[in-house]
Amino acid sequence: MGFHRLPNGNVIEDPTNEAMLKRVRNCCIALALLAIILASIFGPVEGARPPQLSGYKAVPIHYGRLNKMIMSVRINWQPANLLVDTGSNQVILDATAAELFGVRPSQRAEGLARPTVEGFGLEGFRYIRLAQINGQELPVGFAQSLTAGSMSFGSVLVALRNSSRQDSGNARVDGVLGLDILGRYKAVINCRTKLVFFKVDQTRQMQLGPVAASEKFTRIPLRREENGALTVPCSIHGQPARLLVDTGAFITTFHEAFVRSLGIPLKATRVSAHFARGAARKVSAGQIDDLRIGDFKAPRAKFGVTALPNFALQQGSTRISGILGIDTLYNYHAIIDFDGMNLFLK
Repeated sequence: MGFHRLPNGNVIEDPTNEAMLKRVRNCCIALALLAIILASIFGPVEGARPPQLSGYKAVPIHYGRLNKMIMSVRINWQPANLLVDTGSNQVILDATAAELFGVRPSQRAEGLARPTVEGFGLEGFRYIRLAQINGQELPVGFAQSLTAGSMSFGSVLVALRNSSRQDSGNARVDGVLGLDILGRYKAVINCRTKLVFFKVDQTRQMQLGPVAASEKFTRIPLRREENGALTVPCSIHGQPARLLVDTGAFITTFHEAFVRSLGIPLKATRVSAHFARGAARKVSAGQIDDLRIGDFKAPRAKFGVTALPNFALQQGSTRISGILGIDTLYNYHAIIDFDGMNLFLK
């Protein structure tokens, strides 16, 4: 603490020392947050350096076909592409891609493990553990290293799933980056600026709320359900419901029974929605005039409507009425803040 002697002889604390430095630090943090938020409104400047925030590391993402939010990573030091998916509880790799990266189901010497899992080219082996995902039991492997840009996540457990590696633009998708990583590192996902911020200094507090409010963002509290899913409150025609926040879903989709109960007319489309376990459903379109997501009043728009499968509808003890997808999140400048557990929309 510094002190300063006034001309009259009195001694006071020196305002140019610790207090001043604290104000400067707070100002720098506020300016960094403002840069992050303003970029989400006006879009990133081509060739500009990503906004830097002390205590966080920024990792760029890009969008592929069907609005897929893709992050370039390295798995066991080999390049890969993962879908940033808040609808998944953990990292999942395509089994074929995982084998190329040197990630295989862990073997167990004892004969006490669960039954073998077929279809992974490893029949006859027994595994240390299986992961239960959307009613499926998937073998779990171990990646020695997972990195993205300058961010290192260390070694991670990954679920292995047989799936066709989809082409998203010019980039294949080798799996998904799920809530285990996003939650552990208190990620801030800026859907508009194509940046994800990971917290590396746990003593830092981002405090996005006041800065976001000053830029007319609406704060909606996120809730983590018992099964790990992220949901937010919503209402249509004043009827309350909850939505699953899912950056892995390419369009926002409401449950057909819920929309029909509100008397909203539907129109058939050529679009189909594909869910886990091979479930595919035709998607209709319904115009919703008074959708509210928390206190955010969404503009009048058409949204997807389909008969969501039961495993998607039941999230822990909460039954959702729809899935808030990346199209809506992008259009409304969404910022998903795992540190403050808030969704900001504008």
